[in-house]
Amino acid sequence: MTNAKEDILLKAEELGKKYEQTCTGCAQTAIAAIFEALGIWNGDVFKSASGLADGLGLTGDGSCGALVGASMVIGYLFGREKQDFKDMYKPMKSYKLVKELHENYVANYGTCRCHDVQKATMGRSFDLWASDGMKEAIKSGMLQNCSAIVGDVAKMATEIILENGFTLRE
Repeated sequence: MTNAKEDILLKAEELGKKYEQTCTGCAQTAIAAIFEALGIWNGDVFKSASGLADGLGLTGDGSCGALVGASMVIGYLFGREKQDFKDMYKPMKSYKLVKELHENYVANYGTCRCHDVQKATMGRSFDLWASDGMKEAIKSGMLQNCSAIVGDVAKMATEIILENGFTLRE
């Protein structure tokens, strides 16, 4: 891998960590990190990830938001267009790349369900809707933990994107 690509991967990872710590919202922070590392932006993709943090709507009961956000970027870059909607084979590249991301994620964290990832990485999960749930999560280091995960996912997804036909603008 060239130094330019290594720099992009490092940037994606660093931005993912930074944005999760300062802005929160793992799906959006992963998207922002990947987009900015690649030098692109799509406000609609970014905005559409607003409700996906902490396993869907802060429930912990869905896939990791960073994983979902990163998958959205892969779909945005390699997915099926509206004119090809009836062609069931057109999204196969995005399916393959998201599958690769998912496999890498599960290899690192053992699962992709948010509460289970929290248990694996922090020893317990958090109910962010409980009266003191958010305070307890922050006090226990959830921001630092999730920041590392967002950075990792942003880097993994960016590497997949770069290795599968995305060309950088010069």
